[in-house]
Amino acid sequence: MGVETIARRYASALADVAMETGQADPLQHELRDWEAMLSGNRDLYNAFSNPSIAHASKERLLEELISRSNPSKPTANFLRVLLQNSRLTEISEINSRFKEVLDERRGVTSATVTSSRELTEQEKAELKQNLEKMSGKVVHLQFNIDENVIGGAVTRLGSTIYDGSVKTQLELLKQQMIDS
Repeated sequence: MGVETIARRYASALADVAMETGQADPLQHELRDWEAMLSGNRDLYNAFSNPSIAHASKERLLEELISRSNPSKPTANFLRVLLQNSRLTEISEINSRFKEVLDERRGVTSATVTSSRELTEQEKAELKQNLEKMSGKVVHLQFNIDENVIGGAVTRLGSTIYDGSVKTQLELLKQQMIDS
C-alpha cells in the first residue's frame, strides 16, 4: 500500500475527530508545527526513522517533546498513534492529506488558473463565481502567469483541466484540418 493511501487513512481518521470535536483549525495548525519541527531538525527526524533505535527510546523522546510543546490532547494522541505504527516521519504527507480531507468535508476545493497575463480583479471574481457554480463548492483560486499560454487561461479544478488557451484552440484547429 502506498504512502499516499496510508496518509489518507490517517488523515481521514483525524478529520473524524477534528470535525466531531470542532477542533479542525487548531489541529491543522499544531500538525503543521510538528511537521516543521521534524522536517527542520535532521537529527530528530533521523531518531524517529532509524529502526536501530529502540521503540521505547522513541516513545520517551516523543513524550518529552509533547510535554515541552503542550499540544492539544487529540494532537498528542495522534502523534502517539503515528509513532506506535512507525508513521511519525510521514507526518508531512499525512498533514497534506488532512487538509484535503477537511476541505472535502467542508465543501471546499482548490483550483489553479494559469494565464499569459495578470487577470483583473473582475476577471478573477467572475472565474471564481463560474467555478463555484460549476462545482457546487467553495473554490480557493491560485493564479499563475505563464507566457507560453498565448491567450485565455488553463484552469485545473481537482483532477479536471479546462483548457481555454488560444494555443490549445489553435492546435485543435490544426488537428481538425489535418484529419479532414
